[in-house]
Amino acid sequence: MLFLVISNPRPERPSDVAGSRRHFWAWVQPLLDAGHCRSVHARVGRGVVAMFDVDSHLTLHRYLNEWADMIPAEFDVYPLLDADQAKGHLQSLQSGQIQT
Repeated sequence: MLFLVISNPRPERPSDVAGSRRHFWAWVQPLLDAGHCRSVHARVGRGVVAMFDVDSHLTLHRYLNEWADMIPAEFDVYPLLDADQAKGHLQSLQSGQIQT
């Protein structure tokens, strides 16, 4: 299950949260290595954008809680389809059969 997550951290002085930000990158690296997180990008100014590939909503919930424990933030979460799934869905619409 793919999810795009955009973090909107609390407005704190960057120097006050530098240690937490370093801890975040150390925390997310094993998720990247395992494929649970496909990519992570720092946003200009403040925040992060990450694409998670997880087996369940509960797994994503756990990761977001761990993340928020390091860097308190609000998260915008967008469920995604990968390109092959989206193309398959469009093909089924054209053929008159909806693919689940």
